[in-house]
Amino acid sequence: MSAALMIQGTGSDVGKSLIVAGLARAYTARGLAVRPFKPQNMSNNAAVTADGGEIGRAQALQARACKTQPTVHMNPVLLKPETETGAQVIVQGKRQASMTASEWMRRRIDFLPSVLSSFSLLDDEADLVLVEGAGSPAEVNLRDSDIANMGFAHAGNVPVILVGDIHRGGVIASIVGTFAVISPDDASRISAFLVNNFHGDPELFADGVRTLEERTGRPCAGIVPHFSDATKLPAEDAMALDRVKTQTGSAIKIAVPRLSRIANFDDLDPLAHSPNVTLEIVQPGRPIPGDADLILLAGTKSTVGDLAYVRDQGWDIDIVSAVRQGRRVLGLCGGYQMLGRVIHDPDGVEGSPGSAEGLGLLDVETTLTGDKTLETITATHLASGETMAGYEIHLGRTEGVDCACPFAEVSGRKDGAVSASGLVAGTYLHGIFSSDAFRAAWLKDLGAPDGPVDAYDAMIDATLDALAAHMEAHVDLDLLLDIASSREVTA
Repeated sequence: MSAALMIQGTGSDVGKSLIVAGLARAYTARGLAVRPFKPQNMSNNAAVTADGGEIGRAQALQARACKTQPTVHMNPVLLKPETETGAQVIVQGKRQASMTASEWMRRRIDFLPSVLSSFSLLDDEADLVLVEGAGSPAEVNLRDSDIANMGFAHAGNVPVILVGDIHRGGVIASIVGTFAVISPDDASRISAFLVNNFHGDPELFADGVRTLEERTGRPCAGIVPHFSDATKLPAEDAMALDRVKTQTGSAIKIAVPRLSRIANFDDLDPLAHSPNVTLEIVQPGRPIPGDADLILLAGTKSTVGDLAYVRDQGWDIDIVSAVRQGRRVLGLCGGYQMLGRVIHDPDGVEGSPGSAEGLGLLDVETTLTGDKTLETITATHLASGETMAGYEIHLGRTEGVDCACPFAEVSGRKDGAVSASGLVAGTYLHGIFSSDAFRAAWLKDLGAPDGPVDAYDAMIDATLDALAAHMEAHVDLDLLLDIASSREVTA
């Protein structure tokens, strides 16, 4: 049995994922074999693992912080929303079912054995397992049959650190209030608390720390200042798209319509951090800017649904008009499927069986099937000859005339399609813009000037190192490690 620690939050988006990533890199730097774990996650921004499954993007980043390969056992249950009231259920990396929210609530305890079996595998191979909760344990209306927070903490015999975000305001109330509303048995699991995202002089919160320690009976393990470079790391929540900052005076402008079920949007990160690129997220109700050099249709969890959404926003007119004016369009995965003539869903994979007319910019058609392609890949971009590393994660197959002019070659097979005019292209490959040489060649073809190639992956690792140093400076890592090790005594 390894040492283990669970990071739970007073609410969503208080920085749990970032805290775990920083702790993971810090303890790895100390020489420990660290593994991340999240019992249950909800995100359409998934990563493909080397063992052929999918997990939440945050756990893939945390695995990178641990300097280890991500596996399906780091996030054994992943919910991928398909509608406002339903989601695809991924168990140990594989699609198992689609459920309504009410059905999930009735059945979620059935997945605890899978959660515990995955945790046991990590527990056996690691010195330290860092577990991330979901939402908040204070959501006591969801406590019955919980597997994401205290339900797991008890089942896995894992001590808890509670994190609050002071920048939101009311951090004393949120931390003390969590203790007040959860059961005494659950509260006994919490060994310390962290105050995250502090702006200013932490000494000014000294009285607040004393109040929290007196009211909770738990020590403060650290006041963590705001880490501004967090924006350089891939985000899991689509809310991050609302915070993308556009640059001015860039050589290339790329417009990305914000689809209602946008998925794998970390494809955009290397472009957003490229010095010659302005990446504009086009929000609902806004037209696609007429001066965009490229319109990029990103992946989506619901191709047919988001195709209708594109039409509802009038973006289909903007996209067709842009091509007529000689501007470029690229579709990734679901975006690629939308660019074709038609999407067939004979088995009702995404809803009612039937077919939907596509945008007609590529002479291809797609048939959705229940079998999901999940694969890490190395490919060659045929237009530039550059190598790309990435992954595939999609349902369905796409065929047609324009597939004779593919976007890429993957292990001897062709991927994607390019229109006869060369203005419209589509591919099933994700993550390809992280490949520096390909990204540079692709942007140059769009009109970017020659210049040094930014090393995107090196930037991510440098940011994780800086985050680890941030944790070392502001968190009592020895205290946390002592707490994590205490489960060996009490088990």
